[in-house]
Amino acid sequence: AMSSCSPACAPAMLSLNFIREHPDLVKEGARKKGEPAPVDEILRLDAERREAVTRLEQLKAEQNRRSAAMAKSRDEAAIEDLRRMRDEVRALEQNLAPIDARLNALLLEVPNPPDASVPEGKDSTGNVTVRSWGIDGRKPSAFKMRPHYEVAERLGIIDFERAVKVTGSRFVFLKGAGARLERALLNFMMDLHIREHGYTEILPPQLVNRASMTATGQLPKFEEDAFRIEKRDLFLIPTAEVPVTNLYRDELLDAADLPIKHVAWSTNFRSEAGAAGKDTRGYIRLHQFNKVELVKFVEPATSMDELESLVSDAESVLHMLEIPYRVLLMCTGDMGFSQLKKYDLEAYVPGDDRYLEVSSCSNFGDFQARRANIRYREKGGKPQFLHTLNGSGLALPRTVAAIIENYQQEDGTIRVPPALRTYMGGLDVIR
Repeated sequence: AMSSCSPACAPAMLSLNFIREHPDLVKEGARKKGEPAPVDEILRLDAERREAVTRLEQLKAEQNRRSAAMAKSRDEAAIEDLRRMRDEVRALEQNLAPIDARLNALLLEVPNPPDASVPEGKDSTGNVTVRSWGIDGRKPSAFKMRPHYEVAERLGIIDFERAVKVTGSRFVFLKGAGARLERALLNFMMDLHIREHGYTEILPPQLVNRASMTATGQLPKFEEDAFRIEKRDLFLIPTAEVPVTNLYRDELLDAADLPIKHVAWSTNFRSEAGAAGKDTRGYIRLHQFNKVELVKFVEPATSMDELESLVSDAESVLHMLEIPYRVLLMCTGDMGFSQLKKYDLEAYVPGDDRYLEVSSCSNFGDFQARRANIRYREKGGKPQFLHTLNGSGLALPRTVAAIIENYQQEDGTIRVPPALRTYMGGLDVIR
C-alpha cells in the first residue's frame, strides 16, 4: 500500500500476500461493498499450495543430492528410489497446476477494498453531496418545463420509434440539429481536455480481447453485461477505459513519463442487464452511446490528488455549458467492484426535476495495474505497480438531455449554449 498508509487502512493492492496478511481487512472491504469475496477458500488453497511447493522443493533437493551420490555407485535399490522420487515430483507438479488455476480465478473475484476516506453505506442513500453549482437560487421557470424526450420529439431531432424498428429497444436515431448538437458537444469536450487540461487524444479500437476486459475488471464478474462476438471471443467495449487502460498492459514505464493523461471518445455498448424497467423513456440508458473518457496513469503517492483534479476537469464541462450539477462522494455500497474511491457528477434536469449521472470519476489504486501488469520504475529503483484513474468527461446522451431540458424555451425551441455555438456553425436556437 502507499507509504503514508498505516497497516490498518485499505490497501491499494490485492496480492495474494496482502490477502494472506490482512484477511479480515479484505473481508471487511468486501462486506462494505456488499460483494462476496472467497477469502477463506483462497487461504485454504494457498496453504495447500504452499505445503505442496515445500514438499516439491525438498524432493528436488533430495533428488539432486542422491543423483550426485549415484554417479559414484550403481546401486539398483538407489536407482529405484530415484525413479519413485521422480514420479512423486511429477505427480506434485501435476497437482499444482489446477490449484494455481483455481487460485488465480478466485483472486480475480476479490473486490478492491474501499479507501478509508469513503463513507460507509448500503446504497445510494449513503452517498454524500460534496458540493453543488448553479442549483441554489435558481429562478422558478415562467412556463412548464418538459422532459427532454418530449421537447426533442416535437422538434423532430430524436427518433425512438424508428430505432426500435431498425434495431430494437434502447437504441435511438438523432436527426438534423440533434445529431449536430451531439457532435458539437463531443468536439467541444475533446478540445477542452486537450487544450486546457493537458490530455493526449487517443482513438481506440471498439472491440477488445478477453485479457483486456479482465485487466480492467469487467471480467470475469460482469460478463453478462457485455456484448460478445462469440466467433472470435472479442467484446464490444462498455467504455473507452478498457482499450485505453490496456494500452500499457505488460509494460514497464519510466517514472519520468508519469503522469500519463489520455482522453478518448468512443461508442460504447452495454447490455444494461440489471436495468429492466429503469429509465425506459428518453435518451438516458441505452445499449449504445458515445462518451468522452479521461484515463490517467500516475505514481501511487499522487493518486488521490490526481482524482480531485480529474473531477475538476470533468466539472469544468458542466460549468462552461452552464448546466446546474452536484458532486457526490459515493459510499461503500454504491461503488464498483474495482474502485478505491469514486465521485459522481450529476446534472440537474428541470423537465423531470431530477439528477442524471453524467460522469463517474474513480481511483483504482493499483488494482487494475496489478491485473494488467502495468509497472513503472524510478531511475535506479525497482519496478512497482502504478495507479490508474478514469472518469467520463462526459457521457454524451445524458449531457445532451441536460442541455435540452435546461435550455428549452416556452415556444418549444432550444437555445444553444453559448460555449457550443461556434461548434454548431453559429446556430443559436434549435427550431
